[in-house]
Formats: sequence, C-alpha cells, structure tokens
Amino acid sequence: MPSIPADDSAIHSDDGVRLHVEEAGERTGRPVVLLAGFKAAATTWRYQVPVLARAGYRVLSVDVRGHGAAERPASGVDMARRGSDVRDVLAALDLRGAVLVGGSMGANTIWSYLGQEGAERAAAVVSVDQTPKMLNTADWRHGFYGYTPENADTYFAEGIPETGHGTPMLRRGMRLVRLLRAMKGAERELSAGELALLNDHAKADWRPVIAATPLPVLFVAGAESEFWPSSHAAAAAALAPRGESAVIAHDGHAANIEQPAAFNAGLLDFLARVS
Repeated sequence: MPSIPADDSAIHSDDGVRLHVEEAGERTGRPVVLLAGFKAAATTWRYQVPVLARAGYRVLSVDVRGHGAAERPASGVDMARRGSDVRDVLAALDLRGAVLVGGSMGANTIWSYLGQEGAERAAAVVSVDQTPKMLNTADWRHGFYGYTPENADTYFAEGIPETGHGTPMLRRGMRLVRLLRAMKGAERELSAGELALLNDHAKADWRPVIAATPLPVLFVAGAESEFWPSSHAAAAAALAPRGESAVIAHDGHAANIEQPAAFNAGLLDFLARVS
C-alpha cells in the first residue's frame, strides 16, 4: 500500500518509489490533481495553481516517478506504472471526487489510471493538448505528425522528432518567455529508460478507455500545436459519453503555459459546471 511520511509532500508507491505532491488552496475544497507531461515537473503548473487556490479548490500538483522532486528509477517506467502512481497518490491522500487535469503525457497517464482502476475516486477529467492515439491510421487521422505504421518502431527511437508545425519558438514572444520560465531546469537529454517510456506512450491507444468513462471530460487543444492537429480534441470528445472540447487560439502544445489566461478561464468554467 502507498504510504505518506510526516511532511505530506512525499508519497511512497506500492513498490517503494518516492513520489511528490505539492499542495495549495483550501484543504476542504474540491481536489484538483495536476499531472504534467513528459520530462515536465509539477511546478510547470505555476500559472494555474494560484488561480485555482483563489477559487477555493484544493490543488495538488503531482510528480510521478521520473519527474521533478520524485524519485527517478533508471528503468521500469511505462504508462501502466504511471497510472499506478496516480492510484497510489489518490489512495494515500484518500481523495474523493477529484478532478484530474493532465497535460500532454500527463493526460494519457489519467487514462492509464482510469483504465486500470475505474472512476471511483474521480469526478471529471481535463486533457490538455494530448491526442489519445499518437499513431496515425485509417481510423484515426489526429495523431503525431508523420507517425505512421511504417515507422512505428523507429520514429521515437532517438527522442521527439521535429515536425515543422506550429509557430517557431523564436516567434512566440511572451508565449516563449512563459514556457522558458515554467520549464526552467528541465533536462533535455533522454535516458534509455525515458526513451522506452516515450515509445510505450507513442504506441498506446486510449480511445476504448475514453469511450468507457462515465465522467465529464474536457479535451483542450492548442490551435498551433507542434505535435498534432487540433482536431484531436473534438474527435476525442466525440468518443466520450460526456465529452466536450475547446481549442485555444495562438497556442502551442504547452497550452496551459503559453496562453494561461485563456486556459484558466476555460478550466474554471468547466470546474464550475462539474462541481
């Protein structure tokens, strides 16, 4: 069983790995659990945490294994294990009625959790610029640009490929400034274990989990995402029994960081409607 030490910031998973949670806001408020994307720390939610706290929510920014202040095993991390880490955090804190918000890989980590554990502890989901299926196939045209069955085993072998899509970084102005502030200190090089996780993530298909979820789900897309067409949000929402979608203009993949005002307004509106 997961355990919590005295300071409440670290949680040990069922296999003994140290996870990390930063808490803000009202202890009695509805819990909003924030899960960052690949290589990103919980601190990248810096533009959301104070806004959510002021609105009365209990805000929990989570570092699963391999992220931020959590322990970093050299191997053995895949999407199933990331989902189990979310389970262990929710169980250790005994969270009920939680709204799960995931950016990029953090969003698909939520689907991993729900696929394994069901929706008993969750009340709603927000997916931030993450297609549920990265591989482009005849029945899904909303995947990672250039990623097809023909190159499925090699496309992510050395890292995340440049796609040529989206606004070039140096032309993003304040969007780039916010991104650099949020990602300060993030390591660029990928270990063998991280490449294995990236490959596992790329080959997953979370559409059946989305179709089976009873929860309200908001799928957010950046209109200028460098990884996939923004059409993924509406396509994923159409799969969910209670799905809806939104596209943020002049926004890239890091949708909550590049355009925080627009993102926060949409998030607060959604939270108010599912509370």
